[in-house]
Amino acid sequence: MRVSAKADYALRALIEMANPADGDGRPVSAEELGRRQDIPHNFLQAILADLRKSGIVLAQRGQSGGWRLAKPAEDVTVADVIRAVDGPLVSVYGLRPEAVSYNERADALQRVWIAARHSLRDVFEQVSVADLAAGALPPGVAALTEDEDAWQPH
Repeated sequence: MRVSAKADYALRALIEMANPADGDGRPVSAEELGRRQDIPHNFLQAILADLRKSGIVLAQRGQSGGWRLAKPAEDVTVADVIRAVDGPLVSVYGLRPEAVSYNERADALQRVWIAARHSLRDVFEQVSVADLAAGALPPGVAALTEDEDAWQPH
């Protein structure tokens, strides 16, 4: 799996909006979000528009305007964000794994794609933006990072 720059930037911007140190829920300007996380402004504007369409953030106009979470950070998962900016977690030639068809010799490949999606969901649907902003992962996800092999690039 590849994590797109779009998904990475989206999550980093949301972490800033949900930052416990700023916990008052005030809107944050796109300029400020971009400065804090070194995200190119035009790219960030497009990402924020995708997040708004998905109901994850709200834009507030005016002098004290900016962007803020549309719902509690605990209710926004990594999976929600990836789907909002990149579409399905796993796709094969732009199709969802269950929509792909193979001949009988390659039929098992479809089950591999479905299993991969399930594994991604196991992690991405457990981790919320609140978890990320607090710097703490749910125990099951944190345990996966404790396996030395998880850190190997193979």
